[in-house]
Amino acid sequence: MQNVAMGWMVYRLTGSALMLGTVSFSSDIFAFLLMPFAGVLADRLDRRRMLITLQTLMLTQALTLAVLVLSRRIEIWQVLVLAAFMGVLNAFDMPTRQSFVIEMLEDKSDLQNAIALNSSLFNAARLLGPSAAGVIIAAVGEGCCFLINAVSYSAVVIALCLMKLPRRAVASDATDGLENLREGFAYTFGFLPLRNIMLLVSLSSLMGISYVVLMPIIARDILYGGPKTLGFLMSAAGLGALIAAIYLAARKNIHGLAKFIPYSAAVFGCAILALALSRNFFLSLAAMVFVGAGLTSEMACSNTIIQTVVDNDKRGRVMGIYAMAFRGIAPFGSLLAGFLAAKIGTATTLIFTGGAIVIGAGLFARQLGVLIEMIRPIHLREGIISEETEARESKPPTSIPPESTL
Repeated sequence: MQNVAMGWMVYRLTGSALMLGTVSFSSDIFAFLLMPFAGVLADRLDRRRMLITLQTLMLTQALTLAVLVLSRRIEIWQVLVLAAFMGVLNAFDMPTRQSFVIEMLEDKSDLQNAIALNSSLFNAARLLGPSAAGVIIAAVGEGCCFLINAVSYSAVVIALCLMKLPRRAVASDATDGLENLREGFAYTFGFLPLRNIMLLVSLSSLMGISYVVLMPIIARDILYGGPKTLGFLMSAAGLGALIAAIYLAARKNIHGLAKFIPYSAAVFGCAILALALSRNFFLSLAAMVFVGAGLTSEMACSNTIIQTVVDNDKRGRVMGIYAMAFRGIAPFGSLLAGFLAAKIGTATTLIFTGGAIVIGAGLFARQLGVLIEMIRPIHLREGIISEETEARESKPPTSIPPESTL
């Protein structure tokens, strides 16, 4: 709700596509700069305590934004400052949350389902939040969206406080932090599967996630709608994401999951191309469903594969790099999208970005066989898959007797 309301408010106040990109850039640039360092802290400190502190500060940010908007004292510089503050908090929150997931699991083989269920919850909110934001903005303005968001953080803080988890042995702080960071990058980019996944995620983030920045323009100037149109479009993406997440959560094991990464990226890129060419509201809704499904499937599968092959003592640092690839690259994409949209138009910008993702997915797919062979021994060693499971999953379906064909 807050993201939709902020985008609509900025466009209402300025009417500038470039300013939409600038606000998003000010929020996400800190993700690029700080997330790798946040990963180092996530390996050294108690992750649950870190999350409680971060979520409390996020509550404060949302409440400040609500007060300024409801009192009609909001100015664009204040939006930029508050967006930057939230960016700093997100920089530390995302890698900590991603690496915290495995602490709540007793069996690593459940990791795919846990990550997919986490995506289901997140995308259920994406489905309901934007449509609710559209209705609330039209009825009473953006301020109430910010206020509701502020209140919602209290539930997250309470849930974290009530968790009873075994104490995790944290890494010693004897090693220099910069050396820890260097070790994390060397480990990540020295292993081909991790490197290729990070590069494809970075490309999808740079070229694809920036579509969110352009959605107010698509809703108002291309489809000639208002905040409700924006809400429906974002909810359609949430619906597609939710469907993809539920499908992944229902899968029984991780066998064959790596293949989903390039295929999902290709679906994501093609859906952006369809959105660029559409001038019909219902066709745009359909395209947004596939945008959400493709993006969520790519990121959830990438997250799962990464977490199942990474060493536990480097998990925070690797997830910090993953978070940088996913969210940290996004501000540059937002700024690029805003600049290109102002120069060559929104539709042409989306054609360029969607096409780049499809090409990247094709390049990844060319090395897919090699990557799977490198990942397989790790999954067998960790007990995430077994040779029996592989044989059962790879077995062709039994042929149907002739008399049962009808």
